[in-house]
Formats: sequence, C-alpha cells, structure tokens
Amino acid sequence: MAENSIFKNTKYFIIDMDGTFYLDGNIIEGSIDFIEKARATGRDFYFFTNNSSNNVEVCRAKLEKMGFPVDENRVIISSHVAADYLNRNYAGKKVFLLGNERLTGDFKKAGINLVDADPDIVVLGFDTTLTYQKMWDAVRYIDKGAVYIATHPDLNCPTADGYMPDTGSMIELFAASTGKRPQVLGKPMTATVDYITEMLGCERSELAFIGDRLATDIAIGANHGIPCALVYSGVTTPEEYAASDIKASVAVENLKALADYL
Repeated sequence: MAENSIFKNTKYFIIDMDGTFYLDGNIIEGSIDFIEKARATGRDFYFFTNNSSNNVEVCRAKLEKMGFPVDENRVIISSHVAADYLNRNYAGKKVFLLGNERLTGDFKKAGINLVDADPDIVVLGFDTTLTYQKMWDAVRYIDKGAVYIATHPDLNCPTADGYMPDTGSMIELFAASTGKRPQVLGKPMTATVDYITEMLGCERSELAFIGDRLATDIAIGANHGIPCALVYSGVTTPEEYAASDIKASVAVENLKALADYL
C-alpha cells in the first residue's frame, strides 16, 4: 500500500520534464493523470529543467505540441536561477556568457550586463553554439581571476538518438585546463531551492521534487530535507538506484504510479 504521508505537507510539485513527464516527444502515459490528481487534492505543479540551452517559449511550444499547453510561469529553468543569482550578488558587474541565443536573450531580458571582453564574471551555460574561441577566451578570463559560475552540473543532455555533452562536461574540460571549478547553480543546489521558495512564497517543507536523475532531481530533495520522488521512466534504472547513495523518499515506475501516493 502506498505511504500517503510522504506528501502530506506538499503544496507544490516541482517536476522534471524530459524522462519524467515526457519522453522522445511524447507525454508518458499517466503523467497527466498525476497532474489532475495533484490538483484534485489541493496541490499545484511547476516544471523545472536544468537545460539552459532552452527558454520558456521553447519548453512551452514542446509541451503544447504534445497536447499539454501551460502558462509561461509554469516553466522554470536553471538560467532563471543564474540570472537572479547574478542580480542579487553581482548587480551591474560585467558578464562573459557562454550560451546560445536563447540563454543570451534571457540574460539580456533580466538586465545582465553582458560583455565580450574583460569581464568580472564568466558564466558557463549549456552553449549549443560553443566555439573554440569562446572556450579559449573563457579560460583566459577564469585564469585571470574572474568569478566563475555554471548554470547547472548535468554531464549529458538526452537526445532522440542518445545524448550530447552538457554543461557538466564543459566544467570538467575547463577544470582540466585551469584547475578551477565554478559556483554551480540549477538542481541540486541551494540557490535553486531558495529561488523556488521565494518565487512561490512558500516554505521548503511545502515543496516536493520529482525526476528521473539521481544527481540532480533527487539530490536536491535529499540534500535539503525536501520530499523527492524518483521515477524509472527516464535515465535511472532500479539497479542503479539500489547501488546509489542518493535516496529518494519514494521510487516508482512513473508519474502514474506516483499518483497512488497522493
């Protein structure tokens, strides 16, 4: 029998997207049933993705194409956390950003002072337009002492035919070159928890995280005393979970199965 007390204080489910709510461009069976039951029991939901190469418009368009349109405030991205972190801690400072046109647009919209040379801060995002020159410039600035921040730690990003190197892989590349590591944001970091609780005006105890990745989706809950649910519909297998030191409040096949805990 499902242990219904796990989410007794939960007001907001923070749901990962790819591998959790949908997979390969299709909503996973039962995902919408979970949303409907969550709402029926007085809870709400938001999507959170670490993928800073996307913006809200792209995420919403993808969901709408799959038949699940959402308002723009339903989608939270690691880039939002990063822009907020910069504005709170380094307002007006010069930022050299490694990011594509979507991430660059989000930073400009947030009022971040982007520059092409001599920055105070280097921000490493998921840059799908990355060039050797940009890497070279970033390494030089980091080596000279610029504050160094990364939007999220994911090593790879899933694709229809496998995966592509993500920001975490670039962190390792830059570390090999400079010997330095960034202040990392996104899931599973505290800055993300703080951003979400302030955005929603809630306590940590009123959140619950759901996802398919142990090191991000589950670790953010486990590290902060927040309920978290692992679903096996994405990258993590039951065997991998059994061998992991990172533990969820509950592990289930998919969102449909998680609905039994509401």
